[in-house]
Amino acid sequence: MPQYDKADIERRMNGAVEALKGDLGGLRTGRANVSLLDPVVCEVYGSMMPLSQVATVSAPEARMLSVQVWDKTNVSAVEKGISKANLGLNPMTDGQTIRLPMPDLTEERRKELAKLAGQYAEKSKIAIRNVRRDGMEDLKADEKKKEISEDDRKRLEDEVQKLTDKFVADADEAAAKKEQEILTQ
Repeated sequence: MPQYDKADIERRMNGAVEALKGDLGGLRTGRANVSLLDPVVCEVYGSMMPLSQVATVSAPEARMLSVQVWDKTNVSAVEKGISKANLGLNPMTDGQTIRLPMPDLTEERRKELAKLAGQYAEKSKIAIRNVRRDGMEDLKADEKKKEISEDDRKRLEDEVQKLTDKFVADADEAAAKKEQEILTQ
């Protein structure tokens, strides 16, 4: 049974682009959006946990996020996690609630957000290239086991490379669109 699975490679590469689009969706240009805090992780109970597993995030106003921490012993850990995420937010704690007013977008902040969009795109492209590497290794293993010929391996490697190029271009396009949106609004 060959290890190489084109459908699986395509699914994984598409997943990397979809994750990027989700990350970029969290980069709001001045409006509060709960997905902005999706990348935040906090050190609670001796391990790193996503913010969504220790608190409820809401957007009560257009320019304010509210984080309701479930366990009051975790409030400072959540605050630290938000600060470490480098989202440019200034947490204000009120009991078990942390309020995050959205700062006005200065030219400097716009550039920071555009740079962050670029970093998200780079992570996505690394994930896509890792999937390509896995596919190439599977093809070599299949050839070694005599399940495919050398010609088939080369043809399929070209196929994997074309998929890689397509999904990297999708990631670049999504990031460029978001950077444009950030810099012009």
